[in-house]
Amino acid sequence: MDICSAILAINPSAQVSVNAEDFDQITWHADTPVIPKADIEAMIVEMKADYDAKEYQRKRKPEYKSWEEQMDLMYHSMDDWKAHVKAVKDKYPKP
Repeated sequence: MDICSAILAINPSAQVSVNAEDFDQITWHADTPVIPKADIEAMIVEMKADYDAKEYQRKRKPEYKSWEEQMDLMYHSMDDWKAHVKAVKDKYPKP
């Protein structure tokens, strides 16, 4: 969660550069409207909360079999596929 990412989340077409992650060193380019520091800070907090809330997704991903392997499991046995998916979901439940 950095300043540039927060700015682009607020205004995806913003043209801006930031030096050393310093709010006092933001340069707005091409007539991009200046976004107040408080709005950028609030977006950083929001983005961090969203990132933290999805930790279970990041933990699940490497545990799932590849799509090809999952399709093969489904073809041969939906019960085996459901068991695989359930095991991963049980290991890393949604908060």
